[in-house]
Amino acid sequence: MKRFNYWCVVLCAALGIGALAGAVDALFGRVLLWITAFRDAHVWMLAPFLALAGLAIVFLYAKISPPSQKGMGLVFDAARNREAQIPAVLIPLVMVSTWLTHLFGGSAGREGVAVQMGAAIGHNIGRRMGEPECARILLVTGMAAGFSGLFQTPIASVFFALEVLTAGVLQLDTLLPALIGAYTACNVSALLGLEKFSVAVDPVGLTPEMAGKCVVLAVLFGLTGGGFAWLLGWAKEKCAALLANPYWRIGVGGVVVAALSLLCLAGRYSGLGTNLIGLAFSDGTVYGWDFLAKLLFTVVTLAVGFQGGEVTPLFSIGATLGAAAAPMLGVPVPLAAALGYAAVFGGATNTLLAPMLIGCEVFGYQNLPLFFLVCGVASVCSGNQCIYGGQQVSRTYRYQD
Repeated sequence: MKRFNYWCVVLCAALGIGALAGAVDALFGRVLLWITAFRDAHVWMLAPFLALAGLAIVFLYAKISPPSQKGMGLVFDAARNREAQIPAVLIPLVMVSTWLTHLFGGSAGREGVAVQMGAAIGHNIGRRMGEPECARILLVTGMAAGFSGLFQTPIASVFFALEVLTAGVLQLDTLLPALIGAYTACNVSALLGLEKFSVAVDPVGLTPEMAGKCVVLAVLFGLTGGGFAWLLGWAKEKCAALLANPYWRIGVGGVVVAALSLLCLAGRYSGLGTNLIGLAFSDGTVYGWDFLAKLLFTVVTLAVGFQGGEVTPLFSIGATLGAAAAPMLGVPVPLAAALGYAAVFGGATNTLLAPMLIGCEVFGYQNLPLFFLVCGVASVCSGNQCIYGGQQVSRTYRYQD
């Protein structure tokens, strides 16, 4: 009976976490969409102030909550009991700093912010429930809810939270609370007006010829995702070594990013990259170098200390790479873009189930066999690289061993 009561409380807490995360995601996401539209209309006026925005971000973190500077690293540490608490102040801090990054033209995402906010909500509730495991279970629940509330892909969000902490291991004891939190967050954010991105991609049969073409695409996507993760880690180390003072680092980096952003098609590679995703799926003009330019802009923006996630830029990198490669292989452009959208994300996060499922939730389940094949091969080709330095890798998941 005691165990039954415990799980009843945990599942009720998961419902509350999902509702809170969905509301916070809706606020964060809707303001971010407005900021994106405003920046696109005034890019020449706003980009010169990116360095000043960066200085403000460093100052806010240093004065309000230095531990929150670890970002997703703090979430991974809390999940393994290396950190006693995720400060609740992280939620407004990471939200405002990400808005500043996007307003003035930095290239960054949003999912890391949503996952951090959800994890902070879940962990702070779990710590107050008296059971040591509660904090971890509800932290994972919060991660799933945060991701789901923003992208409205609850199934993929659940498996992302379950598999990202340790590659090759699923946190199955958190499955039911995570499901409740993710579906609740998804519905709450939708009720509050946050719209889901989705595109219907025509079904394509998995013939031997198509399978061969998909394997070629998968290798490209896996190498690109793994390369992004490796380059981001390397760039962070090099930037910290060259400019140890965080104010100098983000100030100089902000000037470089802003100048290059204006020179390179007036902000085409700023922000989330949703403009590039839109072009890939609407028969727009996608240049062969778009994926590489977006990759480099995002790496530099995040390496020098600006705030934001990596996943939406990864979606845009994959979609534009797929759209550029499709004509050379004779693959329908929308299909190749959709496969890249999912597989580059999987390659960079060292996850397998989440990218398959996000591909299906965004583009439809009619091409599940292709998503399975491409994401599986891309996972092998990514070299166990991960954008999250705190991720552990199970020995059974180390393809190179």
